Formats: sequence, C-alpha cells, structure tokens
Amino acid sequence: MKKNTYTNFLFCLFIALAMSSCVSRSKMVYLANATQTDISNTAATYEPKIQVDDILQLVITAENSDVVAPYNLKRVQISSDQVGSSDQSSNLLMTYLVDSNGDIDMPQIGLVHIAGKTRREAIQEIKNKLSEYITEPLVSLRIANFKISVLGEVNRPDTYTVTGERITLLEAISKAGDLTIQGKRDNIIVIREVDGNRSINRVDLTNSDFITSPFYYLAQNDVVYVEPNQMKLNNANVGPSLTIAVSAVSLLISLIVIFTR
Repeated sequence: MKKNTYTNFLFCLFIALAMSSCVSRSKMVYLANATQTDISNTAATYEPKIQVDDILQLVITAENSDVVAPYNLKRVQISSDQVGSSDQSSNLLMTYLVDSNGDIDMPQIGLVHIAGKTRREAIQEIKNKLSEYITEPLVSLRIANFKISVLGEVNRPDTYTVTGERITLLEAISKAGDLTIQGKRDNIIVIREVDGNRSINRVDLTNSDFITSPFYYLAQNDVVYVEPNQMKLNNANVGPSLTIAVSAVSLLISLIVIFTR
C-alpha cells in the first residue's frame, strides 16, 4: 500500500513539473495571429532618415571629371601609426560628417542641411546646390556608419553594421541568433534617438500588428533589448539553492521507495 502511495506521489510530482514547464504558444510564436491580408497590406517603401553624426559616403560625378574633383574628398587612411592619402585601398571611404546642426560642409557650396531627410531627399538637395556650378551632376550617397545593437536574451548580443541601409526588427534578431527560450517575445524594447530626443518603445512580436508599426524597420543606431521572461526572473530570485533542494527531495523520495518495498 505504501509503495502505491509513493508511486502515485512521484507520478503527481512529475505531472506538476511538466505542467509548470509548459509555455503558452501565444507567448512563444512570432506573428501568431498573422494572415495573408496583414502581410500584403504592409508598405514596403521605407528609407532611413539622415541623422546628426552620420558619416556619409558621397560621390559626385559629371561629364567633366575635373569639375567634380573638389567635391570628392581624398581618401584618407587612418591607422595607429600613419595618416595619409591613398587611391588604391578599397576599404577607404570618401566621407562627410553630419554636424551637430544637421549640416555637411561641401567645397564651394558651403553648408547643406540634410539631417531629417531621406537619402533621396538629401541627394536632390545636394543636386540642387551643385547645379549652380556643375551641369547635370550625378550624386551617389550612402550612410557609412549604419549600425544597430541587439542586447539581452539573444544568443549573440552585439552591435551589427548594416550595409544595405535597411533592416527589419526580425532581421536584427536573426543576426543575433534569435531569442533564447528565456526571452520575452511580447515586450521587445527598441531605444531610438530622433533629433536628440531618446524614446523607449515596446514591440510585441507575437502580434502581427507590429509589422505596420514604426519599429518594424530599425533606424541607424537603434538599440534592441530583449527582456528575460518571468521564468528566468523567478529562477534568478530563487538562486542555485532551488536546484540543490530539488535534488535532495528527489534523492529522499528514491530512498523511501527503495526501503519501503
């Protein structure tokens, strides 16, 4: 009789542990309520806006290459032991820095305000300025320091450079190796700075509505933080003593079963 009692107790304990480890599908699956309509209605036209402290690679071309030469900054190689000009290294960039007022300083033209503009708008603004000095100039512009950071409950937290100037929140999480099992999927934090003002924004990856939010696409210098879920917080509060206690109880139950046979 005692043996059956202890066997039933072990069975109930196993069921309780199994149930406590279960997690709701709605809290684990991304886009749990997504439909084809949700996806097809999402606008795909997104361009990042240029911000203060952005580093821009700017190349000006025209029929007369001598005329545009002053606008194409010399390629400068910077290392721990030398500073010099070079035309051969593919790793070097001709760059303009967007200053604290949102301007770049171009030869002859002077200050051109481009902060807050998209890449296309900035190109058009620069073209308009150049047209006073150059016939039909062509302008190529890209943000050379576009990066995002992913922290918290992900497998590879890091700062990632974005070469294409466009990255979604899901792509950023993918670069970081996806969320860990302890990551809170319904409350992702995106820290964003616009015009010197920082904001903390929360995104629910389990709800498909987030694909139409302003945070589906990340802006340069965005910081993504994944909070730990309640299970990990509980484990952190209890500490390693819980593991020792569970092991001791398991051993005790095993000994009772053995000696009461």
